[in-house]
Amino acid sequence: MNCRPATIDDLPAMVGIYNHYVEQSHCTFDLTPFTADGRRSWWQEFDGQRRQCWVAEEEDQILGYACSTRLKIKPAYDTSVEVSVYAHVAHTGQGIGEALYRSLLNALANQDLHRAYALIALPNEASLKLHERFGFRRVAHLHEVGRKFQRYWDVVWLELRLP
Repeated sequence: MNCRPATIDDLPAMVGIYNHYVEQSHCTFDLTPFTADGRRSWWQEFDGQRRQCWVAEEEDQILGYACSTRLKIKPAYDTSVEVSVYAHVAHTGQGIGEALYRSLLNALANQDLHRAYALIALPNEASLKLHERFGFRRVAHLHEVGRKFQRYWDVVWLELRLP
């Protein structure tokens, strides 16, 4: 498996991975699947500096991706990012998320960043454990903050101080 910065050519595969979670999981609070064209504005946010996107691939197949995105639009938040990782459903539990986060967080260490945040809808023990292995710690618990699949979900915010 190879982790590398994503390119625009990876966008359709990333959208396919993400849409599984949109349709089948509470991991994301998006409710409607995307098209690759519909994700172009999201893609254009990546600048290769504070906002990055990495993919894991094997034999030209995208197995997952991790990215850092803007936490909030106000300029004072610019040294903080939100990070997320998604693995293809057929490849979960194989260390892809860990490899992607290692690549992403190492690349972010060279940027003018202070904190990384992850927002995790509960329950999601696997994601919590992954983030905790990288040193993220819980800083907030929002109760019933999102509604999907006709129920409300809690979200925890995790924080990592970046070097």
